[in-house]
Amino acid sequence: MAEYTFKDIEKKWQAYWEENQTFLANVNPDKPKFYSLDMFPYPSGAGLHVGHPLGYIASDIVSRFKKLKGFNVLHPMGYDSFGLPAEQYAIQTGQHPAITTEQNIARYTEQLKNIGFAFDWSKEVRTSNSDYYKWTQWIFMQLFKSYYDLDADKALSIDSLTERFEKEGNASVKAACDEDTEKFTAADWNAYSEKEKLETLLKYRLTFLAETTVNWCAALGTVLSNDEVKEGFSERGGHPVERKKMMQWSMRITAYADRLLQDLEKLDWSEPIKEMQRNWIGKSIGADVVFQVKDSNQKIKVFTTRVDTIYGVTYLALAPESELAAALITEDQREKAETYIEVAKNRSERERMSDVKTISGAFTGSYAINPFNGEEIQVWVADYVLAGYGTGAVMAVPAHDERDYNFAKHFGLEIRQVIEGSMEEGSFPGKGGLIINSGFISNLYMKDAMNKAIEFLEEKGIGKGKIQYRMRDAIFTRQRYWGEPLPVYFKEGLPYLIEEKDLPLVLPEVDKYLPTEDGEPPLARASDWNYKTADGEFPLERSTMPGWAGSSWYFFRYTDPKNETELADKAKTDYWGSVDLYIGGSEHATGHLLYSRFWTKFLYDLGIVSVDEPFQKMINQGMIQGRSNFVYRVKGTNQFVSYGLRDQYDTFAMHVDVNIVYNDQLNLDKFKAWRPDLADAEFILEDGKYMCGSEVEKMSKSKYNVVNPDDIIERYGADTLRLYEMFLGPLEQFKPWNTNGIDGVYKFLRKLWNLYHTSSGEFQVSDAEPSKEEYKALHKAIKKMEDDMANFSFNTSVSSFMICVNELTALKSNKRGILEPLAILVSPYAPHIAEELWNLLGHEGSITDATFPIFDESHLVESAFEYPVMINGKMRTKLSLDLSLSKDQIQEAALSDEIVMKWLEGKAPKKIIIVPGKIVNLVV
Repeated sequence: MAEYTFKDIEKKWQAYWEENQTFLANVNPDKPKFYSLDMFPYPSGAGLHVGHPLGYIASDIVSRFKKLKGFNVLHPMGYDSFGLPAEQYAIQTGQHPAITTEQNIARYTEQLKNIGFAFDWSKEVRTSNSDYYKWTQWIFMQLFKSYYDLDADKALSIDSLTERFEKEGNASVKAACDEDTEKFTAADWNAYSEKEKLETLLKYRLTFLAETTVNWCAALGTVLSNDEVKEGFSERGGHPVERKKMMQWSMRITAYADRLLQDLEKLDWSEPIKEMQRNWIGKSIGADVVFQVKDSNQKIKVFTTRVDTIYGVTYLALAPESELAAALITEDQREKAETYIEVAKNRSERERMSDVKTISGAFTGSYAINPFNGEEIQVWVADYVLAGYGTGAVMAVPAHDERDYNFAKHFGLEIRQVIEGSMEEGSFPGKGGLIINSGFISNLYMKDAMNKAIEFLEEKGIGKGKIQYRMRDAIFTRQRYWGEPLPVYFKEGLPYLIEEKDLPLVLPEVDKYLPTEDGEPPLARASDWNYKTADGEFPLERSTMPGWAGSSWYFFRYTDPKNETELADKAKTDYWGSVDLYIGGSEHATGHLLYSRFWTKFLYDLGIVSVDEPFQKMINQGMIQGRSNFVYRVKGTNQFVSYGLRDQYDTFAMHVDVNIVYNDQLNLDKFKAWRPDLADAEFILEDGKYMCGSEVEKMSKSKYNVVNPDDIIERYGADTLRLYEMFLGPLEQFKPWNTNGIDGVYKFLRKLWNLYHTSSGEFQVSDAEPSKEEYKALHKAIKKMEDDMANFSFNTSVSSFMICVNELTALKSNKRGILEPLAILVSPYAPHIAEELWNLLGHEGSITDATFPIFDESHLVESAFEYPVMINGKMRTKLSLDLSLSKDQIQEAALSDEIVMKWLEGKAPKKIIIVPGKIVNLVV
């Protein structure tokens, strides 16, 4: 049998690809383009485990397939290298995060190259390199210099807005801006001081400073996103998080809300991911209503989508973070209400939205006046109301909203029905019912009642119709060191951009990576973190950009990563366009994807790129879960019982390193060497073996179930790893890693290798014409692979390769006409062995330059059929006959067959039924 020396083969071809830049992608107008991309990885110190490459292998297979199909393929790789883990390590050790990041990237790159990916490494980008983040800073500057014009439905220069203010004020300007923006005339504007003008423009800019409620983690010294907070504690480290107001930079992503929503329809994404984005954007059509607070100058503005139910309002509820809530607390309610607010406001919004069972609240002691009927209604604080949605206040209609109903029932508040229908089972929304008990809008249906109520609001000046979005403007700063510096300095407390010629603004050296003693961000530790202008020297912004900044545009930089004069050459971004296939985890379904789409649309508005969506086709790969192994320790001893005998002893299960377990059998010597306390371990075996238990869990170091791809590659080779990960199941599904099944894939590759070699190990192929059966086996596999590639069904292609090789082995096939296209067919999945076979077949260069074999349907058309012959209802034999035979010819062949003649016993059939291509039925 021929020896399959995968280690030598894989190193040989990885070196060849690198030396010859096999996967270098340049603009080529003569070829159709295909842009394949993996979600930007963050290089952690732990390196890759076998779950990480899953999506990369899938995109690599598609990239190689498209190249064989004649496409010009761009498949780049880089690193999202700013981030909290490297900084936390720097805080603990004093080592600069750039050093840790460089080491981690080197480790990742080595592992990725060992798996044999068709990446164009010449286009690698790293978000923490100043030649990259120079352009992240530049994009920030363009956002600062832009506003969103609602009439034009795009971003325009802030200078053009200033010109309009000078000529006509802002009364006729329709633009995305802060809610509290006041109206002014041209005369007012021209009389403003420079400070007043700059403060006004901040209310319009697409990136702006504003006091915002944030998740503040004192232990980490930074603001956290909602995704980074779990039940009031930081996801990293488990530190307490409080909700507080801070002056922060924000991105006015809400200006793009409608475009982000509408343009989902033109994307080839899964419906669940689109729905997650729709829910996150949360478009609602309704009205603002102003409630006057009794005996006060205070007003409570509420956004509602059901103004038709306003006569059913029996209380108002305010978010715990609301400043108005604190202001409305009366002395007799102060202790109880303030205690409640302190606890409630520090629960994350996500937790409050998902926890529908816990009902809590506090009465402020104040009352508001319903503007429609003059009734006095109680004002409460309730944590089911979110400061980030609408106005942070809810007009509660318990009869027709489930949360309001539960709250009212809990606190004994009135429940008043204003929509016709049965309330036997609690509240009901009644979206199509008749309005009742509602003054002048009674006896109207929902839509008409809403329109009439909005007319009343606008006529009385106490509200207006409005479109509201759940999505909030995106906070754009972190009080950290390891991030992009913001290209902003402050003069008299107002922000100014540095000059573009001074980009990149490079991170300064600091003595520690912690906040200062008085709570300033780490950049405040820099000795000269100031900006020099003709007017003097001014302090630079001390916060840095969030983790999502660099990952919101990297797909454009890949097209032209070495460009020093612009973000990317427009001819290159025009050619490569949107990403044709984007693969990554579903955990990025909202944040990263929304931010990337937002920045792409902004760059499109400015004419910098020619596409307004970054990712045309997207697939979320499932997770490869760990398969944990367990040993069973007899309590109070160092004795371990094999799995099948564990119930006979008083034991407890203990995780064991899966890398010292093979097919669930424990390597006893390695187990003893695994930990010092196990050196004298004793074993109770079954059939001379120690068998472990198993369970599917998340892959993690604490469960000792992390499998390093390096170990798999060392033992079986990269091609085996690639094929096996695809063979585990559909790409989108979660599936357990089970090393027990990898032998079958490895044996398949050896069987493939042996097709091209004699039993003595010599390479040998024949130039003889293949048989019909050989062509059929090959073309079944070609068709299956083409169909699977269209559906991204990688696991079933691996199965079809195995079937094909088994059939060809049985046929003892060694024909060049079969084995040459077979090597091409397999090459996207197992590129190293395919390259070596291609080379042995006499070809120079890489198999990636070959042409994918053309499927010929004629090889699958059957010329004969095996007819079951039924005699008196029982099948007695089968006849293989040419499909071209007529009924008479089939009858003649059947009646002359020896076995049929035996069963007929010389009698003539009474009835003969023949269905060509189906059956022969004789009745005697």
